[in-house]
Amino acid sequence: MQNDDPRHALPSDPSTPPRAGFLETLRAVLWSFIGIRRRRDYEHDARSLDPRAVIVAGLLAGLAFVLTIVAVVRLVVGS
Repeated sequence: MQNDDPRHALPSDPSTPPRAGFLETLRAVLWSFIGIRRRRDYEHDARSLDPRAVIVAGLLAGLAFVLTIVAVVRLVVGS
């Protein structure tokens, strides 16, 4: 039985980094929220990040940001 799933296939190019995990993807998304990124890190991310994971991490980080702002405003306003 052969597994033809491309996510588990070995890369043909040894310089291609393995796919990044979700925590590494989340870290890259959080750095992008700040807007500070080294070119070397950006190039590594461009080769290793899964676009679907970036979208999910971005939505989760955005939701957490909005909920944090709402909680701080409610705390300051006192209601």
